[in-house]
Amino acid sequence: MSENTLTRMDLSEAVFREVGLSRNDSAQLVESVLIYMSDALVKGEQVKISSFGTFSVRDKAARVGRNPKTGQEVPINPRRVLTFRPSHLMKDRVAAGNKK
Repeated sequence: MSENTLTRMDLSEAVFREVGLSRNDSAQLVESVLIYMSDALVKGEQVKISSFGTFSVRDKAARVGRNPKTGQEVPINPRRVLTFRPSHLMKDRVAAGNKK
C-alpha cells in the first residue's frame, strides 16, 4: 500500500486479499460502493458507516468574505459542502495511534 495515502487501488487490493474475489471483481466492488455513496450524497442523503463515521452535505449561505492581503470585501456564493463526522470509535482508534 502507498506510504501516506490510501487509494482505490489499495482498497481493491485489500478486498482481493481479505475476501478472495478476483482483482477485477474487487476493483468493481470498491468502485460500486464509492459510486453508491457519492450518488446518495449528491441527493442530499447522509452516508453513515457504523464504527467509522457519517458523511453529509451541508448548505452554506452566501456571505461577504475579505481578502486578507488587501482587506477588500469579496462576495462568497452559496454552496454545498461535504462534511465528515467520525464516530467515537474512530476517534478513539486515531487517538490511540497517536500514543505510539
